[in-house]
Amino acid sequence: MKTEKSRRQFISTLGLASVAATLPSGFLLSCIGEKKDENTANQADSTAINQTQMPIRASKIAWGCSIITWGDQTAQGIKEVGELGFKGIQLRSNSYKAYGDKIPELKALLDQYQLALPVFSSGNVEIDAAKEKETIEMHVNHAKFISQLGGKYLQLTNNARPKDRQPTTAELLRLAKVMNEIGKRTNDVGISAVYHNHMAQLGETPEEVDIIMDACNPQYVNLLLDIAHYFQGGGDPAKAVMYYKEIMKVVHIKDVGDLEKEGKPSYQFVELGQGKMNLPELFDALEEVKFDGWVIDELDGIPQGVTRNALECHQSNKKYIAEVLKYQI
Repeated sequence: MKTEKSRRQFISTLGLASVAATLPSGFLLSCIGEKKDENTANQADSTAINQTQMPIRASKIAWGCSIITWGDQTAQGIKEVGELGFKGIQLRSNSYKAYGDKIPELKALLDQYQLALPVFSSGNVEIDAAKEKETIEMHVNHAKFISQLGGKYLQLTNNARPKDRQPTTAELLRLAKVMNEIGKRTNDVGISAVYHNHMAQLGETPEEVDIIMDACNPQYVNLLLDIAHYFQGGGDPAKAVMYYKEIMKVVHIKDVGDLEKEGKPSYQFVELGQGKMNLPELFDALEEVKFDGWVIDELDGIPQGVTRNALECHQSNKKYIAEVLKYQI
């Protein structure tokens, strides 16, 4: 179990990272001037050539893609994710409604496109005591469903974040308690539970994630680290990879871009390389800890102003993974 000292040391680094992330990308360059001599220019050109020629990384990462971008088009999503070359797919609870009584049909579709089912989005965990039995039963049923499909992890989220205040420690601990019970029950059918940190939910900020995970029993609940939600919540994903390396079983990747909503600054999740995250640094951290779990290419929806469809968005992501991150999926 982490000590209070180690938690304080980890959290204290987050503020500095948040400040650095707010600086415009050209700020440092403007400080030293725009003028470059010929040697500097040649050096930059050489660096670009070297990056282009960097070999594909030898890595133990397993690559998957989330079907969320396809909405309710489950069959089409499975087909296109398979054709993109991903080894696994993350399905959502809507597939339980569509295929709950047609499991062999769904299994045949996954097999046709040679897709494993590493993660299943099981949905909301209620912290209201009156709904505890109902919420546990729902997630256990989902676990039984994916156990027949070769599933591995059940993703848990929570939508009980108060609208007018910060969540209390008691609420965060209550979430961990219910997730522990869910994980204990899903273990009985061979499925492991993972908690997904998420904006606008319990576990939005790094401090909240730490309280929740510290209260989760790793025998029953581990972490699915969503790097974009963590970044938008004020955290440094690369540092989180190092900190949670023992309990981090799955990683969601996407980027974060600026957006204006109702005249106010906001954000949206975007394709890889189209936002402001330092994704190469994140993958350097994953390699440093020798991460050998699933990395899931996830895009919650088509970004505002983008005319590409789901397949085209993930084709763009695949290209970034190959050409910039230097991985072969």
